[in-house]
Amino acid sequence: MKHILLAMALVLGMGVTAQLKVGDKAPSFNLKNIDGKKVSLDDYKDQKGVVVVFTCNHCPYAVLYEARLVELQKQFGPKKFPIIAINPNDSTIVPADGFSKMITNAAEKGFNFPYLLDDEQLFKKYGATRTPHVYLLKNEGKHFSVAYIGAIDDNPQDASDVKDAYVAQAIEAILAGNKPKVTETRAVGCTIKFK
Repeated sequence: MKHILLAMALVLGMGVTAQLKVGDKAPSFNLKNIDGKKVSLDDYKDQKGVVVVFTCNHCPYAVLYEARLVELQKQFGPKKFPIIAINPNDSTIVPADGFSKMITNAAEKGFNFPYLLDDEQLFKKYGATRTPHVYLLKNEGKHFSVAYIGAIDDNPQDASDVKDAYVAQAIEAILAGNKPKVTETRAVGCTIKFK
């Protein structure tokens, strides 16, 4: 009996600290966008892949990357690798990340991609711990698999001094029929705030 309880505790514990790995099937979702409509991963079946970014309004690192996300959407959206931004923070802990503030922020910054409220705590299924935290998904036909996890690039402070644009390079590799050279980096940013 003791062994069964221990096994159950381990399984339950793994569910809380799920961490996707490169090659894993990406969990689906159905979250509310800033326009009030639901957005699902299934809506993107006709795309070659999707760039899922867990981000928010208040984190200085997330703010530094907002313009770069807009540019990534302009560059790769037409190549069938669109951006989906997801705000995982609990607004009762961080009021600046509330839904109405998401709408305002997206309008002010010219977001050209969906900005979803993670009211399902999807970030736990992905294993995201920071904002921003990227999961590049590749369309495998019947599902999406994880092709890259981590940072957007190697220089949060200065977009003009980026040496390695990890997400862009990974997408280019997939479009060329190759595996990305770099499949995992450390996400740099603020910790996700949740109860």
